[in-house]
Amino acid sequence: MITARMMSVLATTAAGNRMSMMNIAELVGGLVFFMFGMRVMSQALEKMAGGRLERMLKQTSANPIVSIALGAGITIAMQSSSATTVMLVGLVNSGIMQFGQTLAVIFGANIGTTFTGWLLTLGSISSGTWWLTLLKPEFFSPFLALIGIGFIMFSKKDRYKSIGTVFVGFAILMKGMSMMSEAVSPLRDVPEFRELMTKFNNPIFGVLMGLLITAVIQSSAATIGILIAISEGGILTFAMAIPIIMGLNIGTCATSLISCIGTNYKAKRVATVHVMIKILGTAIWLTVFCLLQAINPPAFLSNSIGSVGIAIVHTAFNILTTIVLLPFSKGLTRLTERIIKQPKEESEMQQNLSFLDVRVLRSPSVAVAECNNLTKKMAELACQNLYDAMSLFDNYTDERVAEVLRVENELDMYEDKLGSYLVNLSSKTVSDHDGRVISKMLHTIGDFERLGDHAVNLYKAAEEIREKRLSFTAEATKELRVLTNAIDEILAMTTECYTKDDLEHAFRVEPLEQVIDKLTGTIKTNHITRLQRGGCSIEMGFILSDILNNYERISDHCSNIAVAVIEVERGGFDTHEYLSGIKFGNMEFNQIYDTFDKKYSLE
Repeated sequence: MITARMMSVLATTAAGNRMSMMNIAELVGGLVFFMFGMRVMSQALEKMAGGRLERMLKQTSANPIVSIALGAGITIAMQSSSATTVMLVGLVNSGIMQFGQTLAVIFGANIGTTFTGWLLTLGSISSGTWWLTLLKPEFFSPFLALIGIGFIMFSKKDRYKSIGTVFVGFAILMKGMSMMSEAVSPLRDVPEFRELMTKFNNPIFGVLMGLLITAVIQSSAATIGILIAISEGGILTFAMAIPIIMGLNIGTCATSLISCIGTNYKAKRVATVHVMIKILGTAIWLTVFCLLQAINPPAFLSNSIGSVGIAIVHTAFNILTTIVLLPFSKGLTRLTERIIKQPKEESEMQQNLSFLDVRVLRSPSVAVAECNNLTKKMAELACQNLYDAMSLFDNYTDERVAEVLRVENELDMYEDKLGSYLVNLSSKTVSDHDGRVISKMLHTIGDFERLGDHAVNLYKAAEEIREKRLSFTAEATKELRVLTNAIDEILAMTTECYTKDDLEHAFRVEPLEQVIDKLTGTIKTNHITRLQRGGCSIEMGFILSDILNNYERISDHCSNIAVAVIEVERGGFDTHEYLSGIKFGNMEFNQIYDTFDKKYSLE
């Protein structure tokens, strides 16, 4: 796995103190257990966090020290700097954060990811006394796994199940670490391996080796684990380990680079600046390291390095890189923006939809938050499109018509892309809250798309009136103006309740929807009376009927959206039960209804 030479050493099966094929199998198995445990822990921690960590990032301070601490804390909490980077991409993509704000958080994430190395040092604790024995993972991790299994099997709360999964993941991780250590322990007595290790005295070779291993397995934590396992044989010195650790810091960027392929320019900028920080940091400190070795090498460089030494070097490298490069954040931002330029031909919709990438599904809470942002964008677009369409009856312009048709096409695209993406997202392991948010979006994106269709229908009605030079009677015009005002208000309330999760506005939508139903019925009755008196033409009657039907359906879709917002908070989606409950015998509903009924009276 590491090099052809390394594999030939590992495959040596002579008797005595050389490794057997069983040792090789145990080494590979230990690495698999380690990476699987890390993955299980990371997913469970992210599920527990839900969207809270992303909301913390939204409020990142202008103070770089606070942002660094925030990035480190979030990365430690999720045990994944990649997940933190994906969050940043999402926030920059949706316009919540500026690209320049992400640098301090990335520096913090680089520091936070070194926590895993400190976690692995627990395995090297000497068991000279009974209380130190209690701290060794070999002792406590089986009990931790037992507690975790208990939580998973018997707890009904999603949070406790996630905690149990974290415990089990940690136990698997430490078991993998123990297996790797046991598998490589015979290496200390293998002459070929000792000869191979001398090659790591070349710093360039060490950097390349650390980069290659980490890029292949896409986990800096796993590379640190391998280093710690090898270091227990006492054959790895500080001089050998330091360049490898520098190299693995560059190699860990492979995940970011791969994940940004096919994404928009914002995602590429975040990945690019991440790589630049690692390369510049390595270039600076490798130069210092080589100069020290050439001029006056410190004595400790020839000493054997242990797990604690590896953790110290890993943390020190990232902290020192942050100290040196943080003052040049603006320069790094400008350089990255010159390298990755914004394409002129890319529309806002294309930029938004480009984030709906299957790779983001690896961080479900981030994907949920981004989908929610896009659905809120749909709500605003649909509402504004209806305002534009209704204004065509008083001020018909070709420019406004073109805008109505353009936005309707965008809404179709949003619904198509979001619908497919949300179906994939719903199969992922998410928190209960995120699951309800996904259900809300699946219930509402169709309503937003249909609102766009009604905007087109209203435009066609306005076009027919204009082309045929028709006009409503003064009485019909007055009634339509009252109804249009009611539609304006229900659209505004619906948009407000959805984009801001405002339950107060959501509760007021259904009473107004009932008033609009009453209004349309009354206007239809009045129109029939005018027809019988000969005060209105049949042709205008058809157009009026189309307008009224569209207005009525618009209010129905607004009702559906408001109910979805309310039901997310209630944790269920029984629309019929909810509507029946508030309409019949509900005093608050009746009071709101009476208020709207008086406000939009035709008298």
